[in-house]
Amino acid sequence: MAAGYAELLRTRHAARLLAGTLVGRLPNATAALAVVLFARAEGGSYALAGALSAVYGVCNAIGQPLLGRAVDLYGQPRVMLPASVLSALGMAMLTAVGLDVLWLAYAAMVIAGFFTPPLEGGLRALWPGVLKREDRVHAAYALDAVAQEVMFAVGPLLVTLCVAAWSEGMALLVINLIGVLGALSVVVSGPSRRWRSGPREAHWLGALRSAGLLVLIGAFFFVGLAMGSIAVAAVAYADEHGGGMVSSALLSALGVGALAGGLVYGAREWPGRPESRLRLLVALLALGYLPLVLVPGVVGMTALTGVAGVFLAPALACAFVVVDRHAPKGTVTEAFSWLVTTFGVGSALGASVVGPAVEGGGAVAGFAVAGAGGIAALLVLLSTKRFLGDPVRPTPDGSTAENDRNGAAEPGFRAGHQA
Repeated sequence: MAAGYAELLRTRHAARLLAGTLVGRLPNATAALAVVLFARAEGGSYALAGALSAVYGVCNAIGQPLLGRAVDLYGQPRVMLPASVLSALGMAMLTAVGLDVLWLAYAAMVIAGFFTPPLEGGLRALWPGVLKREDRVHAAYALDAVAQEVMFAVGPLLVTLCVAAWSEGMALLVINLIGVLGALSVVVSGPSRRWRSGPREAHWLGALRSAGLLVLIGAFFFVGLAMGSIAVAAVAYADEHGGGMVSSALLSALGVGALAGGLVYGAREWPGRPESRLRLLVALLALGYLPLVLVPGVVGMTALTGVAGVFLAPALACAFVVVDRHAPKGTVTEAFSWLVTTFGVGSALGASVVGPAVEGGGAVAGFAVAGAGGIAALLVLLSTKRFLGDPVRPTPDGSTAENDRNGAAEPGFRAGHQA
């Protein structure tokens, strides 16, 4: 397993692109915590801190697919680096004005959120041209999903260290400066500079005109909802079982499960169609959420959350492959950005919806919301199988052959994506 990933990372540019993308995404991964800490340090209420964080999240959700479309049209360097700088300037503006002039604080969050560069979608657009082989690309998608878990674990720790060493405002500035350097590392690389999206048909819907992509967006909205609800339900469980580090233990177990699942999934090439495999993985993911409502003791609950996380990274990795197969030609970055945005919006909604459920029925009700989200995701995929079938393309004789709708020579690889 380790040898396969080592071979992948030894491929020219691969390690640099993965590391640069992860570093460039640190501001986004830590924004919710860093903004809340800053607002509280400035004397703001939890309500104000939450509102500022929510504005950032909403603007981020709006900006990602729009910037992704711009990347497909104009290339990565022209969009990614200016966006990263503008986002960092938005955070710098917040630290400069503080909370004394609230409309400026909110404007800073709009700028920082909207201009967060779509590095995640951009990296997945680069993998086929960098790695050349389909099996390596699938492994890279899995490694990418695993690396996200590491980033979301390390990011908050880095914020805490910056606050301890300097201040909450300095933490915002340092994290965002690091993010700009990560984005710069990506966009000055050869693959990023040479990458061009395939010719695209002019259409106001862009990537959303793909029925298959709409199905994925619907399904992973509910997966995100499940994940967001688990985070809140874990805190409620901790309140009922001694508090302290219990919630952290549960969420860490969830992350460890995702790490293990993603590493195993990406270590081999799986037979069959990715669309069918995605349905199976989401079914297993939903099945893993259901036992959480049993809420046993801390040891048993930690084990259950670990199991619940096992199929998250594989499901995401498989979804990336399916997105690549179903995105209309010339819209790959936008398509990946839509999936990322939808997952994030679902997670935010899950965190808000589960609150009343927990207040009414405790941790059991909270984990029931997560189970319902997993089941809803599976039902979306099962009820729309005809829209998420194998992409087809016309052959010279007018018939259709199984392949990518974008006319690539190999399933999952698009003409026009090669760096």
